[in-house]
Amino acid sequence: MIEVNNLHKSFYAKKNTVKALNGLSFSAKNGEITGILGPNGAGKTTCLRTLYGLLSADQGFATIDGIEVTKDPLAARAKLGIFPDKFGLYERLTAYEQIDYFASLHGLQGQAKRQAIENIIADLEMEELAYRKTAGFSQGQRMKVTLAQALVHQPQNFVLDEPTRGLDVMSTRILRNYLNKFKAKGHCILFSSHVMQEVAALCDRVIIVANGKLAAQGTPQELCELAGEQQLEEAFVKLIGSDEGVAA
Repeated sequence: MIEVNNLHKSFYAKKNTVKALNGLSFSAKNGEITGILGPNGAGKTTCLRTLYGLLSADQGFATIDGIEVTKDPLAARAKLGIFPDKFGLYERLTAYEQIDYFASLHGLQGQAKRQAIENIIADLEMEELAYRKTAGFSQGQRMKVTLAQALVHQPQNFVLDEPTRGLDVMSTRILRNYLNKFKAKGHCILFSSHVMQEVAALCDRVIIVANGKLAAQGTPQELCELAGEQQLEEAFVKLIGSDEGVAA
């Protein structure tokens, strides 16, 4: 379970102060897919970087399975799988070597590491890719390797930042199927997206962020009912009070 509690974060540039987070609070539960929606500049990325431990909040805190990120970052990261928005790979390495490297970063060793790598390769049906160098991989293949890197240490919680950006229709479907598979196993999945149809189809709950704070939360249907709209995109626009920054 992921919890965000009263997060505040400001950035300072010359005489200007930008308040990226302004008391943001929400939770993402085990066995659910939780989506974060918000216009550009709403604070989504700042929030996710705070969860990763890349940024420290000015006020408030985030916890991963009850572990406060700033107090015990290594233990918190061990509970977290991070799927970035860009699939950067070391192209001279095979897919297996890529996954092995990330397994080592998470402290896995010996037979336990080998078994973890074999398990995630089997889970993601990557047997034909495992011993190929990643240079020349398609976007869908690169997505699988990146997902395997994020999951090899078997974290309870996954955080994905716009995971389908740049993927074709078939790769997007494959990723969605895997997310639903891991949700069924009781994992907590949190992801940000600008694709309203994707959020409406995939998410159990949606967090809408505007001006660094919570604007609304609920199931896609509950948000539509709250806004008095039939479509999530229209509900989103009404709930944030602006047409700016909306992408579908």
